[in-house]
Amino acid sequence: MTAYVTHPDCLQHNMGVGHPECPERLTAIRDQLMASQIFDSLQEVEAPEVGYEQLARVHPPRYVEYLEACAPSVGTFRMDPDTAMSPGTLQAARRAAGAVVKAVELVAEDKAPNAFCAIRPPGHHAESDKAMGFCFFNNIAVGVAHALAHYKFERVAVVDFDVHHGNGTEEILRDDPRVLMVSIFQHPFYPYSGDEPMGPNMHNVPLKAGSGGREFREAVENVWLPLLHEFQPQMLFISAGFDAHREDDMGSLGLIESDYEWVTRHMVGIADQYCAGRIVSVLEGGYDLSALGRSVAAHIRVLSDG
Repeated sequence: MTAYVTHPDCLQHNMGVGHPECPERLTAIRDQLMASQIFDSLQEVEAPEVGYEQLARVHPPRYVEYLEACAPSVGTFRMDPDTAMSPGTLQAARRAAGAVVKAVELVAEDKAPNAFCAIRPPGHHAESDKAMGFCFFNNIAVGVAHALAHYKFERVAVVDFDVHHGNGTEEILRDDPRVLMVSIFQHPFYPYSGDEPMGPNMHNVPLKAGSGGREFREAVENVWLPLLHEFQPQMLFISAGFDAHREDDMGSLGLIESDYEWVTRHMVGIADQYCAGRIVSVLEGGYDLSALGRSVAAHIRVLSDG
């Protein structure tokens, strides 16, 4: 059974009324999975808190200490105009990163064929020493580092289909020959990076505003798949952002549920061929609640069907 890794603490992070990265995102996902009769076929797993050693592979201790010092007991503390800490943020962030570590363990030890981490805050904008873009810890990078260090994988791939470039993941994992990262994102658009890859292991496909399923599928078929076949990863990580959906006004791309289903089938095919099926998928963006719930359901349906 596909592992569904989450924790109620992830609902306690709140950046204020009207902020798009809201607790209701996780509720919308669960509700849609239940309405679609998918949830009962999943193995729900409680996310642990991430350990300091696991964080330290990605984030220097001084950065973790800085976040701890910034954490408010009441109200909010703004890291930047878009990113704020509330009293529940740090605990939610620890659970979010811990969820990906747990997912790696479940999949690497054959306790689950694959896993989806229903977590927040998201992570792919968090750089090694900088919180930004709604992100505090780089959850997927923490998971990748755990797979490499603890399980001694020699080749790990990250695919990112969020509407925003995963600048933090790229900054942390650049130049590591054990890691291949492929991504699409709207450009020019926040965080205004990615058009010039930071390292030879980074392969980004910027898409113009207004691009839809056709352009996305061409990027996957012409760039992602050849690179993944050549690299032959032993574990596949997905930065699963769903804000490229045409109903999501955080961006201007035009993907729909069938596009997420299609790309997930291709990633399952890669994982079956090279990774013994091992996939860890991690929630990133997706802010229209209805579109988010439907898109995640389409994604997880493919993961759970194999």
